[in-house]
Amino acid sequence: MNISHIEHIGIAVNNLEESIKYYEDVLGMKCYSIEEVEDQKVKTAFFLVGNTKIELLESTSPDGPIGKFIEKKGQGIHHIAFAVENATKALQTAEERGVRLIDKVSRKGAEGLNIGFLHPKSTHGVLTELCSKE
Repeated sequence: MNISHIEHIGIAVNNLEESIKYYEDVLGMKCYSIEEVEDQKVKTAFFLVGNTKIELLESTSPDGPIGKFIEKKGQGIHHIAFAVENATKALQTAEERGVRLIDKVSRKGAEGLNIGFLHPKSTHGVLTELCSKE
């Protein structure tokens, strides 16, 4: 597995519009994309900080993964995402190394990336996402 950089940090929020205002009006950042990922029951907003993105995540359904996360833990950092050459191959490598997977193969995520998650019980409590353009 060859990680090239931190792709983004995912932050679960109750209200995307209010959160965007904070990042723009207080921190002086600019939202460059808002997108809904229907199969993940989430609406996302992206900000670029240097070479790393901040991804705000608002649930579109209480039974979606972000809705469940906020219900259990409240708003806050949800995951860290690393860029890899091939997400499916990286997931396979992680599994071979004894890591429990949430996704056995990559799936389409926001910004057209292929994504897959490693289970936080195998990653010292940090939900870890692997992302690739392939």
